Amino acid sequence: MKKILYLLTAIVLLTGCSCTANMGNTPTKKVEEYLNKYQTNDGDVVSDLDQVLTNDTTLTTDERNDYSDFMKTHYRDMQYEIKDETIDGDTATVDAEVTVRNYADVVNEANDYRVNNPDEFDNNNTFASYRLGKLKEVTDTETYTITFHLTKENDEWKVNDLSDDDLRKLSGLYGVNDVDTTVPDNNTDNNTSDDNNDNGVIGDIVDDATDGMTDNDTDNNANNNTNNNANNNDNNTTNDNKTTNR
Repeated sequence: MKKILYLLTAIVLLTGCSCTANMGNTPTKKVEEYLNKYQTNDGDVVSDLDQVLTNDTTLTTDERNDYSDFMKTHYRDMQYEIKDETIDGDTATVDAEVTVRNYADVVNEANDYRVNNPDEFDNNNTFASYRLGKLKEVTDTETYTITFHLTKENDEWKVNDLSDDDLRKLSGLYGVNDVDTTVPDNNTDNNTSDDNNDNGVIGDIVDDATDGMTDNDTDNNANNNTNNNANNNDNNTTNDNKTTNR
């Protein structure tokens, strides 16, 4: 009788463990894990954030740290609610409502201000610091519905890459306008042109607010025109000499 009880207990325990493991392998649970990583400032999220900020040469060290702290707070404050799950074989969709602070209007206003008032920014008052100050004042929130797509691989559900628009929704930057690529020279800004690189959720807070505002294109075009004119003058001089010698 004891052997039978032991056997039944073992079966119950094993079954319980199996059910617990499978409960975590559902499309909804995977989306929750995905979003929880941002809310808890998971190591992968912070690592991506630090990498993107390090690659942004428009920021000083102090500004990188400030932007890092700002984005960590943004993701911690994000709220979400799973609304629906649909499974079709090895594919699935999960609808979630995500509520975040909405920075789009402030970023658009800051970009316009920078284009119209370039002389206000210098080494002591950088545009990055000005923009971050404006971002920190935002309290309005926006709720977006995001449809997460998942694929089952080797019996494990995995969240597919999100679209650029959905990534911007998570970052609070959905609705940021494209900015003019030609602005007056600013001695302190070395922003590069928008190359359409997607740095994901983390990169948008930096890239969407700064990409496209380039000072270097004008300088490069001027240098190229100067070099071309110089080469043309040299060629004309050479041709004149040949004519004279004849």
